[in-house]
Amino acid sequence: MARIEGVDLPKNKRIEVSLTYIYGIGTSRSKEILKKINLNKSTKVKDLSDNEIISIRNVLSNKYELEGNLKRLESINIKRLMEIGCYRGRRHRISLPLRGQRTRTNARTRKGTKKTIAGKKKAPRK
Repeated sequence: MARIEGVDLPKNKRIEVSLTYIYGIGTSRSKEILKKINLNKSTKVKDLSDNEIISIRNVLSNKYELEGNLKRLESINIKRLMEIGCYRGRRHRISLPLRGQRTRTNARTRKGTKKTIAGKKKAPRK
């Protein structure tokens, strides 16, 4: 089992797919990495030699921001938007959609589950 950037890659999958388990690497970036190293994308992780794993680690550590560093950068950028008080920052603060989506309906993943209070009786006035 190969361990790269603190992530255990699944050994029975192709290297192209297993690299996407690392936060910050998608399919296009994994293809790009494998092309740099001249590695066949259909090789399984268990068939990789130690030199190939080391070359993948070197490329990832030198060129890309991944895992914890990337998450930290994203949170810093979001905090910066909230501090300067721009539109996107205000939407982050009240946890509403940022990019022009409608909120009258939908937007449940961002707003949370709906709590209805319909039909609640008020206390009688004395």
